[in-house]
Amino acid sequence: MPLKKWINSTNNAIEGILTAAKNERHVRYHLYAATLVLLFSYASGVTTVEFLIISLLTIIVITAELLNTAIETVVDIICPQISEQARIAKDVAAGAVLISAVGAAITGYIILFPYLVKFFKRGLSITTHGSSEIAVLSVIIVLILVVLIKSLTAKKGHPLRGGMPSGHAALSFSVWVSITVITHNLILSVLSFLGAVAISRSRIETNIHSVWEVIAGALLGSIATYLLFIIFM
Repeated sequence: MPLKKWINSTNNAIEGILTAAKNERHVRYHLYAATLVLLFSYASGVTTVEFLIISLLTIIVITAELLNTAIETVVDIICPQISEQARIAKDVAAGAVLISAVGAAITGYIILFPYLVKFFKRGLSITTHGSSEIAVLSVIIVLILVVLIKSLTAKKGHPLRGGMPSGHAALSFSVWVSITVITHNLILSVLSFLGAVAISRSRIETNIHSVWEVIAGALLGSIATYLLFIIFM
């Protein structure tokens, strides 16, 4: 597949996620829950295997919700009038989301409850992590925050082609902060900062984002990443 076609396909997929989050409150609820669960799992010091299980369950639930949204949309297009078959299709799709959510909740409870008890017994104590792990977590959290903010602020049109904040700026400045904190190298920090600025500037020059949208993205990525390093290092 040519690179340009792959990039366009990826952009379409991302725009689908943003559109679903904008139009469906349940998608947003799952993203809120995912953020809280991932942060608590990280703070409480779950094992790598447990964290992978929780992450996988989170992905399954969000994927099920996206598929449910797609099915409901297709059913409404094909059968706009009241129909028993349309109702069944929507109910079955919603049932799939319910099963995945309940299964994730039960599994999450089994894994996290002992850590929750320990968390309250020892007081407000946060488990520290390696720099590379925090950098990966930062990218995930910044991505979720961008999706949520775009879903709440986007009024119309294509959320990927503009809107508050700029996702490219948020991610590029998140990477800049991670490189700076991890390496403590001035040259690498300056080079990554210039790269982040170049990416952000390109969003303005192509009229995809306004200056304020890019600034908001840069601040979001930088502050969120820096706070995560302060909390978990």
